[in-house]
Amino acid sequence: MTWPFDAAPPVPLPPGRPVTGNEGEEAAHPLLWISDGPAPAGLWAALHRAHPLSGLWPLLLSPLSGGDPDYRPWLSGELFPEQASDPASYDPAALLRTWWETATEDGDDAEALAPYGPDWPGPAPAVPLPDGAAAAEARGLAEALVSFKDFRLGLVRAGSGAEALAVCGWSGPVNHEGDPARIAAVLADWERRFGAQVVEVGFDTLQLSVPLPPTTLAEALPLAAEHTALCPDQVHQGAGTLTAYAEQLVDSHQWTFWWD
Repeated sequence: MTWPFDAAPPVPLPPGRPVTGNEGEEAAHPLLWISDGPAPAGLWAALHRAHPLSGLWPLLLSPLSGGDPDYRPWLSGELFPEQASDPASYDPAALLRTWWETATEDGDDAEALAPYGPDWPGPAPAVPLPDGAAAAEARGLAEALVSFKDFRLGLVRAGSGAEALAVCGWSGPVNHEGDPARIAAVLADWERRFGAQVVEVGFDTLQLSVPLPPTTLAEALPLAAEHTALCPDQVHQGAGTLTAYAEQLVDSHQWTFWWD
């Protein structure tokens, strides 16, 4: 196993390798470590527990398509950290408002985005969480995912899953937003407000764990607006209307995103 980080792994790891990007100065520096095979059961949770001391955030990684020998974008190095700025430099609420207003400025989406239309409703209220609830939900989702699909394990030196996306230069939402730090800023805010944590990342997909999801449509609607601002395809190539998408969020402990 080639290990790219200074400190030893916090727990025993399967065989794996470092991954570098293809462009810029960062092409010479490892961005993450990835396992050569599927993540063993229980390993994501063990690494998640060790994160406060190790500083290594675990990710379940999936490829663009099954059987892809390059496991895009991970083994192919289609990662662009030089395009990322600093997530901490952004106001997440301002980003969401800007994305929403840009997406609705021609007025064609007013019916699909009812009851809000082009009027940004503002951020959904934060959810008070019991201690440990977010971590427990994230570990539970990781175990559920590896139980039915072969995900590889990734490790990134980052303070959170949101930050890890910017650090490694993940470009999944590039057709919507070219700076992964801006996506990371919103995801980090969701972790603060809702306990949502990044668990799985694909070529252009994300899966987040959610410890206390909305229980009514009224609670879910402003949250659905935030999701649609970040990822318009949730409505336009998915549910069809904001209300239909909000209904999917009720009692759901998993948020899944896909960018065309």
